Order: sequence, then C-alpha cells, then structure tokens
Amino acid sequence: MKTDIIIVGSGCAGMYCALHLPKDKNILIVTKDIVEHSDSYLAQGGMCMLKNEDDFDSYFYDTMKAGHFENDTAAVETMIKSSPDVVKDLLSYGVDFARDEDGNLAFTKEGAHARNRILYHKDITGKEITSHIYEEVKKQPNIVIKEHWTMVDIICSQNECCGIVVQKDNGKLDSILADYTVLASGGIGGIYRYSTNYRHLTGDAVALAIRHGVELKDIDYVQIHPTTFYSEKEEDRSFLISESVRGEGAQLFDKNRQRFTDELLPRDILTHNIKKQMKKDGTSHVWLSMRPIEQEQLDLHFPNIVKHCKEHGYNVPKEMIPVVPAQHYFMGGIKVNLQSKTSMERLYAVGETACNGVHGRNRLASNSLLESMVFAKRAAKDIAEEIQQGKNPKHQDTYQIDWKQYEDLSRWNRENRQFILDKIEENKNERMTDREEKDV
Repeated sequence: MKTDIIIVGSGCAGMYCALHLPKDKNILIVTKDIVEHSDSYLAQGGMCMLKNEDDFDSYFYDTMKAGHFENDTAAVETMIKSSPDVVKDLLSYGVDFARDEDGNLAFTKEGAHARNRILYHKDITGKEITSHIYEEVKKQPNIVIKEHWTMVDIICSQNECCGIVVQKDNGKLDSILADYTVLASGGIGGIYRYSTNYRHLTGDAVALAIRHGVELKDIDYVQIHPTTFYSEKEEDRSFLISESVRGEGAQLFDKNRQRFTDELLPRDILTHNIKKQMKKDGTSHVWLSMRPIEQEQLDLHFPNIVKHCKEHGYNVPKEMIPVVPAQHYFMGGIKVNLQSKTSMERLYAVGETACNGVHGRNRLASNSLLESMVFAKRAAKDIAEEIQQGKNPKHQDTYQIDWKQYEDLSRWNRENRQFILDKIEENKNERMTDREEKDV
C-alpha cells in the first residue's frame, strides 16, 4: 500500500496537521481506536491564548516557571506568538469559545497563571475544538481516516522513514509506504494504574523510536494531574477534575476535613503535597469541595464534572468528592525541532508524542492543546516546503520486511511497554547522578 503522507493518530495535532498539508497530496490517517477516543476530546479546562502584547512577558514567565525554567525558550516564544493564528483557524471552523456579555472572547484562569488568558467552552473545551477539526477533515477529499488500524512498527532505511507496518481492523498486517510520516499517537497513560488517558494510548511511537534509535528528550518528565475522581476499579480511566475547578475556588481537605495546601500551586508541587497527605493519613485519596463555587457558575462552567460526580453518588457542591493524583500528560517524548522534525529523515512527531522542550519539567495548565496545534501546523508547513523544493525520498517502492518478528504481537507490545518504563527509569537515574555530581 502506498500514500503520499501518513499520519498516525487522530487527535487535534494529527488532524490539524492534515488540514494544513498540500491539498493535492493523498493523506492517510490511521488511528488505534475511533477518532473520538483521543485525549484531545478529554481536555476540559481550556486553551491558552496571547490576548495582547502586554501579556507576553507574564505568559512567558508563567510557562517557564511551571516548567522549572528547563523549557526551550525559542519553543515557548513560538507557541505563545502563534496562538492568535491558531485561534483564528479554530474560530473559522466554528469552535464556540465562551464569550462575555459584549460578545468578546471570555478568558478564565487556572493554577500557576498570573492572569486570565484561557479560552474555554464549558468544561469540554477539547471536545469542542477537536470535533470541529474533525468536521473540517471530513470535508477534505484528499484525507482518508482508517479507524482501528494500529501502527506496529515504522519502516526505515539508512535513517530515512519510509512508512509503517500496520495491523488493520481485520487483524491482518500490512505495510504502508509514504514519502512522509507524522507520528501523532498521543501519550503513555495506558501503562499506568491511574491515568486520565484512554487506556489504549500506550506510547507506541515512543517505543518504536527506542527500537530504531530515534532521539528522545526528557522521557522521564511525566506529569501527574493532582485531582482526578477516585475509582477503585483498575480498568477505569481516571476522570479529570479540571484545574479550572480549583481556579474558581474549589478546596482540598484531608481525612479530617482540614485544608492542607494551596490549591493553586503548580501541578507537580500540589501533587507532591496531596501524596504526602495521603501517606500521612493512610488513605487512597483526599477530598475536594466545590462549595466555594456558586451553583450558577458550576452549572455554566462545569456541567459535565457535576454530572459525573452525581452519577457516582456525590451531590456537588453539597458533598465533597474523593480525588487522587493520576498520570496526565507526557512532557517528554520524541525529540523534535521547531518544525517538529525528528532525528530521522522524513519522520515528524507532533502533539504529546513529541518533545520540543516547550513544557520543560512540568506543563503549565491549558498549554497542551495550543502547543499541539502550533507545532502540528509548523510540521505541515515544513513538509509542504520540502515537497515544493522537490526533495524526493531516497527510499524504494518495495522492502523486505521480517514479518516473523510480529507473529506474537502480545509479546511485541509487552516489550514496547517495558522499553518505555526502562528508559524513564534510566533517565531518572541519570538526572539524579548529574545532580549529585553538581552538589559535590
């Protein structure tokens, strides 16, 4: 099978990238589940935007501070300055961001933000954005989406990506050759006990990068969200209680119903405080109260969170809900430059799969949707420029693929999972050693 460009993943990054690729090229998007089962649909709080030039320094500082000043400054500047362009695109697609009484875009605030700069649509911003991008994609005759098609491997020769090996929805394996491959397959949450991610998002692209020697960056930087709805069922995806809830005044309590922390601390610090309190109390969760939030605001801004709590037996805001930290976002990933290029020729990575350094050690709330789209569009533009310049691929039309290595896919997938966990642990140990040596 042959196509011009293949995109692995159907979240906002993958589909937004597709929309900005040349219209005369055949684009195939493969996705492991259905389109709607991407983490992009789950984003609740919102998407940051540079409202005006006066906010640039503050926004830049907030992003850097949340990332412990380990962020790539060029990537941060690129993301912030590109945000109005992305918003313009989204509005043209019909995305319905909240507005004030005068009809202007409304902005909310979340933890670690000095100012209100977050666009939102109730508490389902990700769904609002991604569903409209999906509708635009469906209008394009050159874009085909295949659901329940899983990337098993990448095909490469002499450090050039030539396509992927895929398991189709009928269970059969096939090869798809392409001039360009874009990895947009999401994060690694499926390998954790508590995670807000869909369970099928298991870091496949990262594992394949490890197998083929594609450079990685900050793979040990895994963000934990401080507040997800606690469930005893291991198979449940952790339901996120948005940062915005605490931004609007929700408070955290220990087992004795005593407040124990500042709820608007950066996520990693707040997570540390919650875990410390859980250990002290000998509990599996802490409690979150939404009493400080007016009922009208709850119903308007957080209807789905309220609904989820009630479906699980908690009448908010009258009752507190049990919350626990859960794996939420992957700041590390496949190393890319500002055009989302990886260290392998004709291979790009965007969204949570990629790491351009914009988030540093800890992502600032509501930067993920923006970052995904900013650099997905840059990837598309870079590919378009290469095509225009006539940079033809070196690879051939046929390859000898060792199909035997994929006979036991369960083993293959277990190995992938272990590759990631081992690499995370390896990087953690390397950082610890480096810090110890610096302290000497």
